[in-house]
Amino acid sequence: MTVVTRNPVSFVLTALLFLTGASGVPAQTLAASLPGDRHPAEELFLRLGEVGLHPERVYHVRDAHIDRPGLYLTLEDGTVGFTEDVEGRVTGALFSGEGEILVLPPDRAERSSLALFTGSAILEEKFTFGYFRFNDGTFHDLEPLLKKEEDATAFLSKWGTTAHELAAGDALRLLITYSTLLPPAAPSGGEVPQSRGVDRMLHARLGGAKLGAFDVIYDSAAAEPVQILQSAHNQETSYYDIWMSFAPKQSHKVEEAKDSFAVSSYRIQARVTPPSSLEAEANCVVEVRGEGQRTLLFELSRYLKVRRVEADGVPLEFIHNPAVDGSQLARQGNDLVAVVFPRTLKSGQRIAMKFAYDGDVLSEEANGLLSVGARGTWYPNRGLRMADFDLSFSYPSGWTLLATGKRSNSDEALSGDATASVRGEMHSRWISTRPIPVAGFNLGRYVKAVAKAGNVTVEAYATQELGLAAPKKTAAVPGKDLPTSSPPIPQFFSPSSPAKTVQAVANRAADAVSFFADRFGEFPYSSLALTQAPGPLSQGWPGLVFLSGYAFLSGDELAAHQLSPAGTVLAQLTPAHETAHQWWGDLVMYESYRDQWISEGLASYSALLELEEKDPAAFRLVLDGYRDDLLQEKDGRRMRDAGAVTLGQRLNSSHFPHGYEVIAYGRGAWLFHMLRQMLREQAAAEPPGSGAKSEETFTQILRGVQEKYAGKSLSTRELLQEFETRWPKSLWFEGKPSLDWFWDGWIQGTSVPTLELKGVKFLHQKQELWAVGTIVQGDAPEDLVTPVPLYADMKGKPPLFLGRMFADGRETVFRFRVPAGTKAIALDPHETLLRHR
Repeated sequence: MTVVTRNPVSFVLTALLFLTGASGVPAQTLAASLPGDRHPAEELFLRLGEVGLHPERVYHVRDAHIDRPGLYLTLEDGTVGFTEDVEGRVTGALFSGEGEILVLPPDRAERSSLALFTGSAILEEKFTFGYFRFNDGTFHDLEPLLKKEEDATAFLSKWGTTAHELAAGDALRLLITYSTLLPPAAPSGGEVPQSRGVDRMLHARLGGAKLGAFDVIYDSAAAEPVQILQSAHNQETSYYDIWMSFAPKQSHKVEEAKDSFAVSSYRIQARVTPPSSLEAEANCVVEVRGEGQRTLLFELSRYLKVRRVEADGVPLEFIHNPAVDGSQLARQGNDLVAVVFPRTLKSGQRIAMKFAYDGDVLSEEANGLLSVGARGTWYPNRGLRMADFDLSFSYPSGWTLLATGKRSNSDEALSGDATASVRGEMHSRWISTRPIPVAGFNLGRYVKAVAKAGNVTVEAYATQELGLAAPKKTAAVPGKDLPTSSPPIPQFFSPSSPAKTVQAVANRAADAVSFFADRFGEFPYSSLALTQAPGPLSQGWPGLVFLSGYAFLSGDELAAHQLSPAGTVLAQLTPAHETAHQWWGDLVMYESYRDQWISEGLASYSALLELEEKDPAAFRLVLDGYRDDLLQEKDGRRMRDAGAVTLGQRLNSSHFPHGYEVIAYGRGAWLFHMLRQMLREQAAAEPPGSGAKSEETFTQILRGVQEKYAGKSLSTRELLQEFETRWPKSLWFEGKPSLDWFWDGWIQGTSVPTLELKGVKFLHQKQELWAVGTIVQGDAPEDLVTPVPLYADMKGKPPLFLGRMFADGRETVFRFRVPAGTKAIALDPHETLLRHR
C-alpha cells in the first residue's frame, strides 16, 4: 500500500502537486505520441511551469487582502508584480514589502501541531516576500487597490528570475483547472456539463520574518483545503513538515471532489525480469463521478516510464510528474501521472483505460531475494481504494512469484509463445475473490513451508540469505511497517538462513489466523502467503505479507542484533501483527489518513491479545515498551509530543523522523488497551447472573465492526460510535454514553499524565467503611478526563475493584464505600492507563 489518500487531492497528493519542483527540481513530462506534432496539454503544462512576471504589471500595493476560508493574508505595503497570461488568465504574483498572515487552528490536535513547529498555537506572522499562484480572479479582485509603478526595472531585475524558477511547482495543479479550456472543451454530443462547483486554489510561498520560508495552500478540491507546510532538514533526510491541515467550516468544496472518479477493476499483464525490470500493461475501468473534469490523476512510481495511455482505444496525452528528490515524499515513491482527456467528462461515464509502461523497480538484495521497490505504485492507482484485480505475470523459471488474490493456476511454462519458451519463462494468474484496496507481488528463490488454520492454508516463503540491508528503492507503506522498536539496519547480512525457520514462521501465522478468526470473524481471503522481503520493514496486504528477515530470527539471534527485550518480542510478533492487518487495514479500511492509526493500533493490539494468552509477562513488557517510547526524550522533546494519533503520516517530521511508528503503533495500542480494560473491569465487577462476560465485550464490538464495515472504510468517529452502543452505564461520563471525552483528551491529545492519591482517609458511618481522598493529575491539560480505576488493598487478599473515577482536571475528590479490612486505596494497580509509572 502506498501513502494514500481517500481523496484525489489530500494533503499528501496536494503536497506533491504544489511542491514538486519547488526546491529547484524542474518538473519533467512524458507526453503521449498523438497524431501530429502538437500536444496541447503538454504545451499548457510547460507554459504554466515557465511563466514569468509581466513587465507591464508591476504595482505599488497597500492594505490589500487575499483571504480564503480559514486563512487571512494582508499585503500591508510593498510592490507586487503579476505574471504573464496563460490561456488569457493571470495565474500568479510576486510581492516584496510588508505583509502578514493569520491562521487560527480549529482544534486541539492542530494547535498542538502548529505549536510544535512554531512555538505558538496561532499562526500570526509578518512576511517580507510572497510568491502566489492561483486559478481564480485574484488579480481582478486586487486591481482597484493597485497603483502602477513608474519604474519597474529594479523590481523585475531583482525578482524576475525567482518568479520564473518558482513557477514549475504549481504547474500540475493549475493544469487540472485550465485543461478544461483546451479545445475541444465539451463532451461528445456537444453538451456542456454542469460545473463541479467552486474550484479555487491559492498557493503562497512566504518569507516569514521569524519562521523563514513556508508554504500556505488553499485548495477547494482537497478534503482539507487549508494546509501550511515548511521544507525542513535533519541529519537523516529532508521533510515537508505539515504545520496544519484542516477543513474550515465555511469552505466551499468542489462538489463530488472527494470521489471525482474511481477505478472499479484492474486487469494487469506484467513481465518480471530479475534482477530489476518490470514491463506491464494495465487495463482498468474508470467510473466518473464528478462533472466537468478533463484531467485525472493516478499514482505511479517515478522509476517506471509510461509508453502510452488510452481511453476506449483512443490515445491520450499524459504527464508523469516525479516527486521532489530527497524529500520524505520522494522516499515514499508517490509519483503522479496526469491523464488529459480530449473532452470534459460527464458523471456516470465508464471508461476503459490502458496504461503501458516499463522500468527498473526491482533489485536483488541478496542471493535469490528481490526488493520490489514500487510495491504499491507498480500500477496506476488512486491510493487505497477497493477494486477487483486480475493479475497475470510472466517470469523466469527457477523463481517463485506470489501475488494478492487467489491463484487461478499452478505456475506453468508459457505455451504458444516460442520466444517465451526459449527464455524459459513461467506464467501465473491471480484473481481477487472480493474487492481489495491494493494489489502486489513478490518474487524470490524461495523455500516453502505450509501450515493450516482450519480450512485456511498458510504458506511461508524464505530464501537462504537473510538480506537485512535496506532496499535500494523503497516505497514504504505507512501503516504496515515494523514498529518503532525495530532495530537499526545492520550493514552486513546475518549468517542465519531464514529457510531453517520458515516452518516456524508459517506455524506462528497459522496460530494467529485461528486466534483472530475466533474473535473477529472468518479469515477474509482464500489463503495467506508470507514472503521474505529485504530490510527491516514488513507489510501486510490482502492474502500476501512482505515479511522482514527479522521475523525469521531466533531470540538469541535478535539479541545479537542489539534489540531490546521489548524489541525482540516485537520482532517475533511481526507475523501476527501483519496477519491482523488482513482484518484491520485490508478488509476494513480506514477512512482517511486521520484514521490510519486504527489499522496500526488494532493490528498491534490484536497481536498482543494473542501474546497475552501465551505469555502475560511478555505482553506487559511490550506495553511498557510502548509507553517508554512515548516518554523518551530527545533534544528536550518527548516522543509523545510528535502529535495526536489522528495526524497520521504527518507525525513523521524533521523533529520526529519516527513519530508515526511511536504514536500509531504505541499510543494506538494503548488506546485500545484502555477501552478494553474499562469494559473488562466493569464486567468483572457485575454480580453473578448479570450476563456480563469479563473478556468478551471488547472483541464482540470488534467483530461487529468487522461485519458492518467489511469492504468499507472506517473513521475514528464511527469506531467510537460502535463502542458507545455497548458502553456500560456505570462508565458514562457526566451521565452520558458519549465517548467525546475520550476523543478530546486521548485520541486528539498527546498526554501521558501522572496520577497520584492525596489525603486518603477512612471514615466509619453507620457501620460502613468509606474511603475519601483526592486524585491528583499532572503533566496534562486542565480539561483531560482520565477514567482512574481504584482498588481496595486488603492485606493477604487480592485487590478488590471499587470502580472508576473520572479525574477531570488537576484534582478530583473521590468517595467510595469499601469492605472491612481495607488497609489502603490502590490507584490503577494493574496499569490499565497510559500514564507515568
